[in-house]
Order: sequence, then structure tokens, then C-alpha cells
Amino acid sequence: MNYYLCLDYGGTTTKAIIFDDCGEEISVSSFATKRKEVESGFYEVDLGETWTAIAHTIRESIRLSGLDAAAIKAVACIGHGKGLYVLDKEHHEFIPGILSADSRASALAQEFENRVSLLWNRTHQHVVASQAPVLLRWLKDHQPEIYERIGAVLSAKDYVRFKLTGLVQQEIGDASGNHWIHFETGNYDPTILEFFGIDELFSILPPLVDYKEIVGGVSQEAALQTGLAEGTPVIGGLFDIDACALGSGVLDETTFSVIAGTWNINSYPSKKAANLDSGLMNSYFPTGDYLVEASSPTSAGNLDIMLKMLLMEEMEHLKGGDVSIYDTLEVFLKETNADFANILFCPFLYGSNVGQPAQACFFGLTTQSSKSEMIRAVYEGIVFAHKQHIEQLTDSLGHSPQVLRLSGGGTNSEAWMQMFADILELPVEVPKARELGGLGGAIACHQAVTNLSLAETVERMVVLEKQFLPNDRNSKRYREKYTVYKELLIAMQPVWKQLTTLRRKES
Repeated sequence: MNYYLCLDYGGTTTKAIIFDDCGEEISVSSFATKRKEVESGFYEVDLGETWTAIAHTIRESIRLSGLDAAAIKAVACIGHGKGLYVLDKEHHEFIPGILSADSRASALAQEFENRVSLLWNRTHQHVVASQAPVLLRWLKDHQPEIYERIGAVLSAKDYVRFKLTGLVQQEIGDASGNHWIHFETGNYDPTILEFFGIDELFSILPPLVDYKEIVGGVSQEAALQTGLAEGTPVIGGLFDIDACALGSGVLDETTFSVIAGTWNINSYPSKKAANLDSGLMNSYFPTGDYLVEASSPTSAGNLDIMLKMLLMEEMEHLKGGDVSIYDTLEVFLKETNADFANILFCPFLYGSNVGQPAQACFFGLTTQSSKSEMIRAVYEGIVFAHKQHIEQLTDSLGHSPQVLRLSGGGTNSEAWMQMFADILELPVEVPKARELGGLGGAIACHQAVTNLSLAETVERMVVLEKQFLPNDRNSKRYREKYTVYKELLIAMQPVWKQLTTLRRKES
């Protein structure tokens, strides 16, 4: 039996998970990612603090597994896409890492997006604020003293792999989703950097590696910090969207991967890239195809914030007991249906999927409205935002998928999964493994160790546990709500723009 350790570094939670080579989870240790909003929209992590926590959680996962560290045959790093992690010219950390939820460069990103057609044939990428080239240009414009010190540019999981091995490398799938790669050549392209006005950084871009390639071994220093055996093979790894798709067993366009986590991420593998007008993103996928993606920060992260806003007293009351607020909400969701809430919620606390100015809001509040009704509206609004993205994908593909595979924190709620099926009007399947990003990393590790094909490895390691079929009555009601939801989004566009202008004047 082989065992694999996967470090899944996310914007909300970071986990160290050990799997066996049948896809069974042996142990998991986690911590809340130590994110800080240093200014409005500036989301960062202290790298020293983060690595200390990562090293501890790896050591704890090994302890919980009861395994000798030498039993771990490979390590995979999984991480959030986009964002920025830089080293200085001596390859030391000197500024915080920037997370994918960061929006400091939103205005700059819009300027680049307005002329992205000049670059589309190379990168097949739209421009968003948290992509590394945009953030680097922002640093060049606003913090040139930092920009001039940069000696290496990494993604989130590439930074973690650097800490494990001491090697500076960038995995190509992650790079392709971060606006670095010319899709036809599979390499960096100076024209891309010229487009963003950062062409002087071309010489410091790290060597590219493949997701399942053994790229180095755990260093002596990292072994002492993490409890891993020195020399344990470390593979290229995956960014979280690819990892969750693999862990869900999504290998072709018949099945969509849907992630209900910090971000609302929906994707499918395709033989051809989505076109410019679709509004969709493209990146490399481990099958050799494109991964076509529609995403926005409009998913479960909004629920966490709204629970703190509306149910803090209830959460404090339950603290320390055997029942959590999520247990209570699960009962509530199962005892109510699509008719319960006559309120609509736009899940735009971290950004929107209808344009930058859109703000989170409730519609339809009356003197009879309750907190319970508002909370159910939040659950529904998040699924409506997923439905918008899935409609984008099906329009691009030309037909609906046969099934959706769900991953992310939302899968812990069966009632919410049923709501996904009812609103999206498609079967929803949930794999047995809870840590699907980690399982995607374990699949890559098993490929690296055994040289089995991806399809063979997925068949061996991915097991489906639950299926949720649409309830026709609920689907009909949700269809009516969704129609109003979309009309409200259109009607609110000019108001959101005016509200943004008003806030800027006030500040």
C-alpha cells in the first residue's frame, strides 16, 4: 500500500491530508488560512506565519495517521489559483503573499480587459484583478521599491513546494490560469509581459514543470520542520480547480465540476478553448485538454459572512457544545422548501459575476421577514450565481452535461446539495472523499509513482457516495425566482455604478 500526503493551501482553509492508493482518507489536519484584509480589498498572508502553520499541520497529519513518515511515497502541493507570491533576488520572502480574493488592482484589470483581444490568441484568458501579471503591474505603479526587489514569481502552491524542496519552479497548469502561458507553444511569451508592461520580469520567471512530474525531494530543513522524511519525492502539483475536478472524477465534457467553496467555480474539460465573446476562462488540464471555467467570488464565502452578521448570538450560544450552527441550519433547510423565502439575495460580498460595481443586497424585505428567511435566501442566491455560470458553460458547449460533480465546503450539507439539484435541474453527485482537492493531488502522486494513466488512476481512486435528483415542484418554483433574480441584476446595474461613485466621494 502506498500513501500520499497532499497539502491543500486554500484562501479560507489549509489542510494536510494523507490518502492511501485506493483514495481512502487516512488523516487530515487543518487550520484557518491566516488571511488579513490590510485595507479594503487587500487580502494578504504573512508568509512566515503561514509556513509555520503549514509545517505544523503536516506534522500533525502524519501523527494522526499513525504512519511512519517513510511510508509516504510522494507529496503534492495544491493551492488557490491566481494571487501572487514573490521572492527577492536571493530567493527569500520579503513581502506578504497576495490571495486570489484580492481586488486592489480592479481598475487596472479593467483597463487591460478592455484590450484583451490583442492577447487572446496567445493566452485565451480574460483579465481579472488577482492574476499575477496584473498585481505585478500594480506593484510597479504603486510600490516600485518592492517591484524592483523581485527575483522570482510563484503561485500559491509553487511557494509551498519551494518551502518543501528549496527549488523555484512553476507548474504549467497553474501558470496557464494566471495569464503567463502562450497556449500554442506551452511556454512563457515576452509579448504577454509587454502587454502588461512588466517585460523586465521575463528573465526571472521560474522553470515550468508538469503536474505529475517528480520535481525534487523534501529538503533536510523542511524534513525537520514538517516531520516528513528527507528526500520524499515532491511532484509538480495542481491548482485547486484542476485538483477538485480530478478528485471528482471529471475527465470530459459529459460531467461538469462545480466547486462551492470560497469561490464559485464551474468547469469542464474540452478539446477546444472557449472563445473571447463567451466571457469564459481557459487553462491547461491534466488530460491534455483545455479546462473551460466560469467563476466568481460568489459562493460559500458569502454564507460564512452572513451567518456571522445575522446569527452571531446563536453561534455564541452553541459554542463549546456538540451541535454547531451548521447542524441547526441543516435541520432548518430540510424542514423548509422553495416556497419558504420570498426574499432574494445577491451574493456579492467579495465581488460579483455581473460586473465590478455590483454590491451584495437583499430584495423583498418586509416587516414580516425573519432571519431564517434571509438565511435561506442566502443559500438560494449562491446557487443562483452558480446557475448563471453553468448557463455560460452550456451555451459555450452547445448542450447540458449529463451530471454535475460537487466539491467544496457546501457538500457537507445534504440539504444544500438537494437545493443545487433543484435549482440547476441536473443530477448532482458527491464523491465519497470529503477532501477532493487533496484527492486530486493523491491521484497525481499515484500517477507519478506507478506510471498508470490518468483514467486508470481516477477509476481506482474516485468513489461516488451520493446522488441528488431534482424535485420537479421545487425546480418550478426556483425557476420563477431565478427569472426575477436575473431581471433585478439587469435593473440594478446603473444603481450599483452610482452607489460606487457615491462611496468614492465619501471616502
